[in-house]
Amino acid sequence: MLVANSHQTDLYNNLLLLSRNIFFYKEIKLPDTFETRIYLMFFHFSILMIIFKKKGKIFDQKLYDYLFHNIENNLRELGFGDVSVNKKMKEFNKILYDILLKLNLETENDKFTINEKLIKSYFSILNNHQNEKIAILKDYLLKFFNFCFEQPLDNMIRETIKFKY
Repeated sequence: MLVANSHQTDLYNNLLLLSRNIFFYKEIKLPDTFETRIYLMFFHFSILMIIFKKKGKIFDQKLYDYLFHNIENNLRELGFGDVSVNKKMKEFNKILYDILLKLNLETENDKFTINEKLIKSYFSILNNHQNEKIAILKDYLLKFFNFCFEQPLDNMIRETIKFKY
């Protein structure tokens, strides 16, 4: 059993609160589903991990483990059985790494740039005629990156909750 410290609790709770921001559901019109919230958590989490890498620090494996432990508990609370939970957790792990590896388009000047195709692949509702919604979501994620990047690494996770768009 994982025992949480304050930093681990802050990470999960802050990612959860960020994913519940009414902005995503009213402004961008994303469906308010468990999967959407998980994807939003993973986008935010990936940004934090990218910042750690850009600042030359290794992201604490315990934080990653605790995040997935909480997601697993949520699946169980939703009534998923052991086999389903294991399958979903493997799927979510792949999704997180997909987002992490593809979120930042590599540029010559090492500038953080959001991958629009990745957004479209996880939020397919935006594919039809929602270019302005994609632009708003990209802008949100870029501003979240910039806000977090300005924070000292020791406080960054705790301070994420102060981000306002």
